[in-house]
Amino acid sequence: MGLLDGHRALVTGAASGIGRAIASRLLAEGSAVTLVDIDREALVAAAAEVGGAAVVADVGDGDRMGAAVEEAASAMGGLSLLVNNAGVGAVRPLHRYSDREYDRIVDASMRGTFNGIRAAAPVMVEAGRGVIVNVASVSGMRPTRGEAPYAAAKAAVIALTRSAALEYGPTLRVNCVSPGLIETPLTAPLLADAPRRAGFDRRTPLGRVGTAEEVAGVVAFLCSDLASYVTGVNLPVDGGSLLPSAQVEGVLSALLAQTD
Repeated sequence: MGLLDGHRALVTGAASGIGRAIASRLLAEGSAVTLVDIDREALVAAAAEVGGAAVVADVGDGDRMGAAVEEAASAMGGLSLLVNNAGVGAVRPLHRYSDREYDRIVDASMRGTFNGIRAAAPVMVEAGRGVIVNVASVSGMRPTRGEAPYAAAKAAVIALTRSAALEYGPTLRVNCVSPGLIETPLTAPLLADAPRRAGFDRRTPLGRVGTAEEVAGVVAFLCSDLASYVTGVNLPVDGGSLLPSAQVEGVLSALLAQTD
């Protein structure tokens, strides 16, 4: 038996990376899964590989997201799990973001999460049960240079999670995960430089970059009855990267070295 036997899940941004890993893990735990993404070609390939159904949709389009939820629920015979994973980012100084780029980032991450909850929550409430897991980021929990729109959008995802947990409890549980630096096709160019990667590893308490499968495992836990008394929570999946304080790290490291 799997942790999610009998469940029916929809996962957005599921064509690659963390979303694809989540879809695969939910399927492995016994849930039926519909993968949603805007990239038709990659989505069809991912769905064929992991064994789920595919629905092409732009999560930033409220009408299309509503139709995707309706289509998925009809095909699977219901909907009990929603994972709002879709998101995009960029890195540049705040004043160099164009309106178009800002809209692209906010639409995918914040508006997409809002649209997903708005479309799926009534279906789940009517059925009498459901779990929603939103994927935010540690960038929404602490300042990051060059990611202002992305960080703001992910902070909004955390706030949306807490609001939805209040509004839809006790019928629905709504939680959030905030990945740190995770090895995916998107981060592959960043991690390809060996010295740079070594620096990331060194600055992470667990000593390495995370994997998409590790994020998927936490999502599966939050979707399962093992987390039956957990709602409104934002859970970092970051190897402890939020722990160091940039202000005092160097001073404390020097003091520790003197005591060795």
